[in-house]
Amino acid sequence: MDLHFYFDPVCPFAWMTSKWVRLVAAQRDYQVDWRFISLRILNAHIDYDAHFPPEYEAGHTAGLRLLRVAARTRAEHGREAVGPLYEAIGTRLFDTSREIDPLSGADQGARRVLEPLLRDVGLSVELADALDDTSLDDEIRAETEEALALTGRDVGTPILHFQPPGGTAFFGPVISRLPSPDDAGKLWDHVIGLAEFGGFAELKRSLRERPQLASFGVDTEAVGKQEDWHAGSRRLKK
Repeated sequence: MDLHFYFDPVCPFAWMTSKWVRLVAAQRDYQVDWRFISLRILNAHIDYDAHFPPEYEAGHTAGLRLLRVAARTRAEHGREAVGPLYEAIGTRLFDTSREIDPLSGADQGARRVLEPLLRDVGLSVELADALDDTSLDDEIRAETEEALALTGRDVGTPILHFQPPGGTAFFGPVISRLPSPDDAGKLWDHVIGLAEFGGFAELKRSLRERPQLASFGVDTEAVGKQEDWHAGSRRLKK
């Protein structure tokens, strides 16, 4: 594989980066292995009520539930089945206007949302049984720890591991706008330049635009409002 991409399906910035990665992969014939990192597991020690805006716990829990389905899908249909499933889930959650089809955090992991997506990618709706299968959490936890071992723990999603197993991994790149097909490769080359230097550690700002996603009410012609994301999330406290 050319890239390991660790994602939580409810992270909008992971979704935006994944769309960019898919553009580059198509242009350059890259092979991407879509792997798991759970924000709910990552924040297991956090008091959600004290540290996060409302619905974050429900949203992160929904992400874990969806990762269980992705893990079951990988076990039964192979690693190549994960990418199309993630693409279907992300399109449903983030590229659908909330004015047309409102979703709360808890709804994101609902069976009624997932079953049509499984059908769309040619998978059995019985895979949705995995939403509540906590026996899969050990696998997801191990993969989350695998990602954190590559970067350190003060990170969010996505995590990208370039040219595994020996290449560099880091949190991000976090982008709020999808580059054009012409610019996608240029931006990627800059990131690769950093990744190829073994001494590179961090390039960061916590101010982010709301991503250009329909679910955020930001279209491709607009620039989203800037917000301060502490440690990769909109925590109310550090």
